[in-house]
Amino acid sequence: MRLHQRRGLALVLVCLATTSGCLGVFSAGVTTFEAAPADVGDGAAAETGFERNGTRDSVVTRQLGPESASKTVRVVSKVTTYEKPLEIPRLGSVRLGIFSVISTPAVEVAGQTFNPIGEYSNDRLVDLVTDRFGSFSGLERVRSRQVVVRGTETTVTTYAATTTARGQEVPVFVHVTRLRDGDDFLVGIGVYPRAREQRAEITTLLRAIEHPAEA
Repeated sequence: MRLHQRRGLALVLVCLATTSGCLGVFSAGVTTFEAAPADVGDGAAAETGFERNGTRDSVVTRQLGPESASKTVRVVSKVTTYEKPLEIPRLGSVRLGIFSVISTPAVEVAGQTFNPIGEYSNDRLVDLVTDRFGSFSGLERVRSRQVVVRGTETTVTTYAATTTARGQEVPVFVHVTRLRDGDDFLVGIGVYPRAREQRAEITTLLRAIEHPAEA
């Protein structure tokens, strides 16, 4: 998987998080709302062999509302990515094990939530991954299971797909889930080659999500 494809798995979640307006704290004519960061407990990361690749802000500013009464909205989402090198036949060691967790604001105003990710199904989330970045082909739903994340039973859907690494096609599994946790939505996505089963490791990482992330 090319470097820009690996980054795409995390970046697409940021795009999902900022496709609609949020209302938060007004300052100098700008409405800002910032998510609390999320990550994975150190013990779970060490147990599964996934290495943290850092947390970064994704900031999007846009105008909302009619021109005569538009507001400038600044949305700050947090995305944390983990990677794991895996030995693949004919390819050697490739960092094809990927886990990303994003925290994005879920703001309620007058009883309404102004972030569309709260309504997205897992099928919608994974479709946006493939449509926006073209990293996968032949996407097909395989199964769904229930996993408790942050005390909430959430549906994790597994998809089969194909990606490209070092010029060769590699069959992979993609795991996707979404939930509401406090003031934010959390989205988790895990990817690994079908030749190197990592389902249990992805489940361990999902169960170990911390939000807000510990300092």
